[in-house]
Amino acid sequence: MSLVLAVYGKGGIGKSTTSANISAAL
Repeated sequence: MSLVLAVYGKGGIGKSTTSANISAAL
């Protein structure tokens, strides 16, 4: 969970691919 929050905090905009991967992981 910490990694997910960290990624969202660092990324946010322009990280749709990362978000998709996170959603898939969850």
